[in-house]
Formats: sequence, C-alpha cells, structure tokens
Amino acid sequence: MELPSTKPYLLRAIWEWCSDNGYTPHLAVQVDPRTNVPREFVRDGQIVLNIGPEATNKLQMGNELIEFQARFAGVARQLSVPVEQVAAIYARENGAGMAFEIETDGATSDFAAAPALDRGEAEREPEPPPAGGRPKLQRIK
Repeated sequence: MELPSTKPYLLRAIWEWCSDNGYTPHLAVQVDPRTNVPREFVRDGQIVLNIGPEATNKLQMGNELIEFQARFAGVARQLSVPVEQVAAIYARENGAGMAFEIETDGATSDFAAAPALDRGEAEREPEPPPAGGRPKLQRIK
C-alpha cells in the first residue's frame, strides 16, 4: 500500500506559517493542460501566484486541487492548480519555503512562449530575489 502524499499538508502548513507571520505566500506552478490559470502570464511553462489572503478570494487548498479567485489586470478569474503541479511555496519577503519535484511528461511545452511572469497582479514587474541571493527552499521528493 502506497502512503498518501504529504505535499498538500506541507503546502497548507507553509501557507499558514506565512500568513501568521505577516509574509505573502506565493506558489510557483508548473503549468500543464489541467492547470486553470491565465495563460497570458505563463512564462517558460511556469507561473508564480500570490495566494495571500488579500490577493485571493475563496481559497481552498485541498489534497488534489488548490482553487481560488484572483484579479489579473482588474479582472476576477477563477484559478485551479493541481497540487502535483506546485513546484514551490515560499514567502515573497524572504524566500523561505519549500520546493518540490515535478514529474514532467512534456505537456508544458505549449505554454513556454507566453510573455510575462505573474506575481498576482498583471501590472507589477517581477520582484528581485530576497537580499542575500537565492530563496531558501528545500527540495522534497
């Protein structure tokens, strides 16, 4: 018998840690055909989403899907992200969080040519990494 994944529980725990400590939780998502996100903000097959309480409405972090509403260029959109497609969750302010391996099957190649990386608001430029270099992420298999 295969053990259930710990990934959805870790995602919820880090989201709660970020929120409790005044940080802004972000998801890095490897986009595939099942991922319902604004395709115009996908870059190199990935999108980064602000999933903080002030950026989302009706956030539900289930064991299979993360679903919520968010605004892009002032337009409310319904998003749905398969948990297995989440590459990382981290605090925007300091990069603390966790990274996960994503098993790819080549399905993301259709989304690699989109123009911009999203940080929850289409008008904002991508933010530089936190002071001191790379985010402090731990890779989980």
